[in-house]
Amino acid sequence: MEGAEGDELDPLWQDLDWAMGWEGTEVTPQIRTLIEDHHLGAILLTTKNLKTAQETAKLVQDLQTIAHQAGHPVPLLIALDQENGGVNSLFDEDYICQFPSAMGVAATGSPELAYEVANATAKEVSAVGVNMIMGPVLDVLTNARYQPLGVRATGDDPQEVSQYGIAAMNGYKDAGITTCGKHFPSYGNLDFLGSSLDMPIITETIEQLSLSALVPFRNAIRDGLDAMMVGGCAMANASMNVMHACLSDQVVDDLLRHELGFNGVTISECLEMDALSHDIGVRGGTVMAVEAGCDLVLLCRSFAVQQEAMAGLKLGIENDMISRERIMVSLRRVLTLKSKCTNWHKALNPPGINQLATLHPSHLALSTKAYDNSITVMRDKGHLLPLSNTLYPDEELLLLTPLVKPLPASAATKQMTENAKKEVPNEHDKWIHRSSIMSGEGVFRELGRSLARQRHGKLLHTSYTANGVRPVHENLINRAAAIIIITADANRNLYQNGFTKHVSMMCSMLSASGKKKSLIVVSVSSPYDFAMDKSIGTYVCTFDFTETAMSALVRALFGEYVPQGTLPGTLRKSRKVQKSRQHWLVESWNHDRDHRGLLALIKAIEKTSQPGKPSGLSGATAAAFELSAATESGDPIEEMHYVVRNSSTQALFGFCSTYYYPSSHLGVISTIFVDPSKRNLSIGHSLHQRAVRGLICRPGIKTLQLGASLPTIFPGIPMSDLTEGARLKRWFAANGWDISSPRLLYTLTIRNLAHWQVPEGLLQTIQRVSFAFDLIHGRENAATALEHVSAHAGPEVLALYNLALSDEKSCGVVRAKSPVDGSLVGTVIITRPYSSLSTYIPILQSSESNGSDGGGIGGILAPVVPNSPQAAIVLQGLALLGIKQNKAHRSHTCVLNCVSGEERDVLLGMNFDVLDAFEELSCKAERFSDMNLG
Repeated sequence: MEGAEGDELDPLWQDLDWAMGWEGTEVTPQIRTLIEDHHLGAILLTTKNLKTAQETAKLVQDLQTIAHQAGHPVPLLIALDQENGGVNSLFDEDYICQFPSAMGVAATGSPELAYEVANATAKEVSAVGVNMIMGPVLDVLTNARYQPLGVRATGDDPQEVSQYGIAAMNGYKDAGITTCGKHFPSYGNLDFLGSSLDMPIITETIEQLSLSALVPFRNAIRDGLDAMMVGGCAMANASMNVMHACLSDQVVDDLLRHELGFNGVTISECLEMDALSHDIGVRGGTVMAVEAGCDLVLLCRSFAVQQEAMAGLKLGIENDMISRERIMVSLRRVLTLKSKCTNWHKALNPPGINQLATLHPSHLALSTKAYDNSITVMRDKGHLLPLSNTLYPDEELLLLTPLVKPLPASAATKQMTENAKKEVPNEHDKWIHRSSIMSGEGVFRELGRSLARQRHGKLLHTSYTANGVRPVHENLINRAAAIIIITADANRNLYQNGFTKHVSMMCSMLSASGKKKSLIVVSVSSPYDFAMDKSIGTYVCTFDFTETAMSALVRALFGEYVPQGTLPGTLRKSRKVQKSRQHWLVESWNHDRDHRGLLALIKAIEKTSQPGKPSGLSGATAAAFELSAATESGDPIEEMHYVVRNSSTQALFGFCSTYYYPSSHLGVISTIFVDPSKRNLSIGHSLHQRAVRGLICRPGIKTLQLGASLPTIFPGIPMSDLTEGARLKRWFAANGWDISSPRLLYTLTIRNLAHWQVPEGLLQTIQRVSFAFDLIHGRENAATALEHVSAHAGPEVLALYNLALSDEKSCGVVRAKSPVDGSLVGTVIITRPYSSLSTYIPILQSSESNGSDGGGIGGILAPVVPNSPQAAIVLQGLALLGIKQNKAHRSHTCVLNCVSGEERDVLLGMNFDVLDAFEELSCKAERFSDMNLG
């Protein structure tokens, strides 16, 4: 590939790169031919190629040696599906650790743990010579209950999927492995409409996808994703009719590259998929994939099909359907990718089991921690857990398990014989990586043995099938005091749902007649089986059914630890299915201890914001909330900030800042924010209650305010997202605030000052009324301006003016004077780019608003113009002088903040744009004094 220099067709053809796989655990003549004669540059290893870790390391070394001896200028790209949970291509009980699925990791509530797990996984596969992981999975389960991806995906919340996907991606990259996001544009909401040869279809519009499914892909691209696998699904909506996404330039070139800005390597879905090969044929499909913009074409199994694909591409080049330039673009991208993860020394000398043996103890401990933290008790109405407290020693426990497929990551799969009976997979199963062998009994048999050891033999165990509740089940249920039913994807295997509901009804009837029958339902795959069904009183989720997961389940059921997992996505957010509200320990802010944690918390929140949307947090540090400088020359401000934190790691889960202005008897809550991975767990509620309690204890307090003009980060409830704004208003209303009469505040901007022109007639109008405008710096002539602000604005704005007047070099105040008596009728603050005020108003340092010339952002801040017949003209005059000063300071952009609802329309007439909108709430402090703030 990388040696293509000449203009002849044959050398170019010989130097093309491919992504291929083959069947067999050793080097075959076919794979040797592909490497030596066709310059195969990338190989995807699957379970069919891999035995032990030691044999895998030797196989990879052999492949790289063949490439080296064949004159390849750079090593092979060796990729692997190692998603954890049920999808691990490489399984070795002695050296490779089992970790939870993506959804299981998200259930821990810890992006830090997601990073650790991904990093450990990458170190293990790197030890055997693999240099690329086909992950992370970035699909959003828009229709979670019925999607075949299941627990391979993080969940149904796009921001949460982003956060955990990026954490995993960084874990891979920091171990020296390149990453490949999948499955673009989404396998999270597929419709299965026809036969097994028909493609599943995405019917959402691009606009709908942009709001949900595309969010994690967009964010991962922004954070440095190396490669992207483009799926083979169809797309059908008003603007797009695509049969196969990976063969469409609308998807690969237009949507992925141009709209989302992806510059890395694109990999097609396997062209040997039934629907792809049946609809188009591999030869034509290969040409279409390259034309669409794919850099690597994936052909998984058949040597004959791989030869057909190469012949098709050769024909496409000979017929000028594909240009040399197009090929070279892809070659350069693949070269860049390989340079990140491999070199000949590394490729030819995989560290192998020596390194794996060193890593294994710590990775085993991490595996135990991850599984223990992921096990989720969603409901336990009857307080049946732990079983060690509710079952007498002589009572029998019944385990009922379904006949399901073992997971590839399971030892049970490894033990299957070659002549095991095969089943024909349905449409859904073609889209999930699982063995087709119908026998999950091995895993569940070991689960039964573990339960029996805990119960000293008092265990009954049998399986159930689509035949429903049989006499054998009825007899065992009558004998047992407690029943555990295992379900795995009961929403798609409806017999499990019916069986469980039948047993539940039997247990209720028997218990009502005086016979104790405790029922525990355990979902070992999708947590959606009975998530919303409250008739199942005790419901536990494990997120996979590997041996490691089942071991963690047994320990949780018998109280060896208290499971703390929570259901990811909207299930975590649904208060209907949550436990009672949790109270978190809220501590007072300590700068030395907490400022680094606050910075990390701000960055975590920033990563979940939509690109292009304004964010008052961008660039904020702890200094933004520390207003001591504002008290040096003005009224004192009492600061009280609070945190919910992990005392072991010093990580902040939540932060709240409050201020008290004694002279105005005003208490202000300026910010409450929570780690995105821990929202809807009552952290914000605990911070809010503590903040209100702290403020209403202040002597003389009369008013509470939500939202602050200083620091100018959240002047109120953000309203740029109406749905989120409405949700927040409901939340604050439920927590005691009067939301009936909010004060509307706006942040306005002129994005390109160089092209801004004074609206026609404006200058003459201002000059006609004869107001006098001047600009002052420092405190020498500031007394009248401060008196004006004190009389007509709140204490926060006064503090802002005091800060501005303390910075003579980069801030000034424009005054407007009455032509009648010289009294002040208006003031506004003007700031140069990068002034000291940008510490407290981070939007003034936002890189998103900076122009390409690096001129920076000028500020026109906190206009104070009392109501009068000519207030609009005064405001326009102040704004016009501010714009002129910003231009003189060579600002590319200006920001005008603290604009009230009445002032907004006046300024929009001057060609300002709305950057953000807020609703400031206030109410009497006595409103909270009678509330339960415990």
